[in-house]
Amino acid sequence: MFHREGQTIILTTFFLVITAVLVSQFYLDITWLRWAIQIIAVLILVLILQFFRNPKRVPVKSFDEVLAPVDGKVVVIEEVEDPEYFKDKRIQVSIFMSPVNVHVTRYPVSGSIKYSKYHPGKYLVAWHPKSSLENERTTVVVNTPKFGDILYRQIAGAMARRIVNYAEEGQSVQQGDDAGFIKFGSRVDLLLPLNAAIAVKLDQKVVGAKTCIATVINKMDDER
Repeated sequence: MFHREGQTIILTTFFLVITAVLVSQFYLDITWLRWAIQIIAVLILVLILQFFRNPKRVPVKSFDEVLAPVDGKVVVIEEVEDPEYFKDKRIQVSIFMSPVNVHVTRYPVSGSIKYSKYHPGKYLVAWHPKSSLENERTTVVVNTPKFGDILYRQIAGAMARRIVNYAEEGQSVQQGDDAGFIKFGSRVDLLLPLNAAIAVKLDQKVVGAKTCIATVINKMDDER
C-alpha cells in the first residue's frame, strides 16, 4: 500500500522509467550503457515506491499511552520551554526520520484538534537544535479528555520541501490514524507534560502507532 501523497510522483516516475527503458532498449547500441540506464531507472522507481509506502497499522488504542507518531530514531529527550503554545516547560521527545523510514505521520493520541498551524521557515538538517523553531513546520495540539493537551510538531529537514498536515481545528481524531506526511528526511517533536513517564531512550528505534513513547499520569491521580 502506498500513501496518497505519493500517487502523482509514483505515476510520473513510473512513466519516466518505462520511457527510459524503452528508449534505451531500441535506440542505444552500446550494451553496457543500455543496461546501466535501465538498472538506474528501475532502482529510482524502487526507491520512490519504498519511500511512499504506507504499511497498515492497527494500534491497540490506549488513553494511558502516547504512541509514536512516526517511524524513526529518538534523538532528543529533554525539558524545554515552549514559546508557541504552552508558554511553559514541557518534556520534548524528538524522532528523526531518515529517507528510508516510513514518513506517514499518525496521531499519537485520541481527542480533538485544539490547534493546528503551519509555519514557513528554513531547511536546516532535521537534527539541528534550532530546526524545531526555525525550519518549515506544522504544530498540532490534540486535547485529550484525560490528560489535557498533547502537542506534536512536524519539521521539514534539509531534503524535505513539503509538509502535509491533515489536522483541522475542532476535528475529532483517533490514535494511530493518518495525520499527514513529510516528504524525505525530517523530524517530529512531541511536547508532553512534565509528569509524563517517558518509556523510550535516546537512539531507540520506534514504530509509528506501535511504540509507546510515554504514559501520562492522570492529574487526579497525581493530586492524591
